[in-house]
Formats: sequence, structure tokens, C-alpha cells
Amino acid sequence: MSNEYTPDLVTLISDDGEEIEFEILDIIENDEGKFYVLIPYYSNPADAVNDPGEYYIFEVSDFDGEEELAEIEDEEKLNRIAEIFEDRYNSEFYDDDSEDEE
Repeated sequence: MSNEYTPDLVTLISDDGEEIEFEILDIIENDEGKFYVLIPYYSNPADAVNDPGEYYIFEVSDFDGEEELAEIEDEEKLNRIAEIFEDRYNSEFYDDDSEDEE
């Protein structure tokens, strides 16, 4: 039995043409659309040590059957999606711990 974790990765191209790999943390779909929550991916774990641990949220658009990711320009929408992600993340990783302490 293998205990290897294989992350879901997506490669984005920066404005200057650099390819950057991201791991998909979550996909949120709601009335406002579809959103990917991403963090930078490092194939070498030592490279991740200096990463600030910030996540990024991109809105998904469908162009001729292909998904394209774009930055969310509306700050209020970005905050709403971030809150959904953080609630889901915290309930997944932290809420169970507090129940065990009772």
C-alpha cells in the first residue's frame, strides 16, 4: 500500500511568461461562479520553507470548453469567497480537534 500524496496541480503563466505551478487546495462553486483556491507548489520541500503560505483565489471562466483562470477584481467578492474557503478549511482541519478536547 502506498502512502504517497499526489497533489492536484495547475500551471499558470505569469504576465512575463513564467510558468508557475500551483496546488489546488479547494474548488468552490456557488451562485457567484466557480473558483480555484491555489497555493504555490514546490517539488522540493526545502524550497517551501521560505514561502509565506499565502493562498490565491482565481475565478474560472469557460472559453470554448476550456477553463481559464482570472484574478478576481471585485474585492468584496474575493472576501466572500475567501471566507467560504477559510470556513471550510477550518472545519476540516480544526473543528474536530476542539470536539476531542471536551
